[in-house]
Amino acid sequence: MKFYKMHGIGNDYIYFDCMHGGIKDPGELSVRLSDRHRSIGGDGVILLCPSEVADVKMRMFNADGSEGKMCGNGIRCVGKLAHDLGYVKGETCTVETLSGIKTLQLEVSAGGIVTAARVDMGAPVLQADKIPSTFTGDSVIGAPLEVNGVTYKVTLVSMGNPHCVVFYDDIIGLDIQKIGRPFETHPAFPERINTEFIRVIGKNRIKMRVWERGTGETLACGTGACASAVAAVLNGVCDRGEEITVSLLGGDLKILWTDETVYMYGAATLAYIGEVEI
Repeated sequence: MKFYKMHGIGNDYIYFDCMHGGIKDPGELSVRLSDRHRSIGGDGVILLCPSEVADVKMRMFNADGSEGKMCGNGIRCVGKLAHDLGYVKGETCTVETLSGIKTLQLEVSAGGIVTAARVDMGAPVLQADKIPSTFTGDSVIGAPLEVNGVTYKVTLVSMGNPHCVVFYDDIIGLDIQKIGRPFETHPAFPERINTEFIRVIGKNRIKMRVWERGTGETLACGTGACASAVAAVLNGVCDRGEEITVSLLGGDLKILWTDETVYMYGAATLAYIGEVEI
């Protein structure tokens, strides 16, 4: 079966065109193909599927086989793939996800190929029980959370996926392999959690590393960048209504939190096309 290896600033997935037929066990396939030593390698598998309510449907599976509700970097590549394969005409694309329908404005080159996209990610969810978490209240901003004997101040935001944002001074020296999974599996988060460690490095500019549930550290996370920007505004260190640059290991994303929604802008890149035996 043909596959498309694509990435959004380094957050790489293996994409399959399932518009005319599905894959029997995509979770198992994601575990097998995501192995960077014995297979193609990636942060997971994403399927481009038909939809009755949008132009296309996205299904995404993490490297451990679990199905995710949403992927900010992945959805930009879905928009690119749908356009470049001819399933979507023009520069607007709607994508059905488990977190609802998302609208993309595609940036199309002179050669007719999508190079980037701006995604309407929807309004952030801040209510504690809807993250979900065992915290209470309409929001969790700078609340104490003990992990491995250390107390951190956390801000919780859901952008379709649940996120725990931690302000951290030395994110370069952070041993994220040691602390990432204890955050992910903390009893405070019944459905596990994605964790962003961020530092403000300038006016409306954030540096970030991310631990994604089901995958581990990745070079980028679109929903995590959105959650980090929202958390920075909530903690009074960035400005709402102004574009915030989030610098990740794989590159930069531009985030804008308006009165109605959160917009995310970033690149969508095809690395190569190949074939794999299913």
